[in-house]
Amino acid sequence: MRSTTTHPTRIKLEGDRRARMLREMEKFFAGELDIELSGFNSERVLDFFVRELGAPVYNQAIRDARGFLADKLDDLDAEFFEPES
Repeated sequence: MRSTTTHPTRIKLEGDRRARMLREMEKFFAGELDIELSGFNSERVLDFFVRELGAPVYNQAIRDARGFLADKLDDLDAEFFEPES
C-alpha cells in the first residue's frame, strides 16, 4: 500500500529545459497519439512524469555511474600497479 504522505522530489525541470520538454511532449502527444494538450495539461503531465519517473531514473543513473567508477578503480591495479622490489 502506498503512503498517503507525499514527498516532494528534489528533481526539478526549470527554465529553458522545462519549456523545451513541454514543447516536445506536446508534439509527441499530437503526432503519435493524436491528442492535443493544452498548456495546463502539458504542465500536469510533465509534473506527473517527473514525480513518478524522475527518482527511479535518477537513482538508476547513480547506480550505473557507481558501477562504472568501481570498474575503473579496479582497473587501476591492473593498469598501473608497479611491483615493489
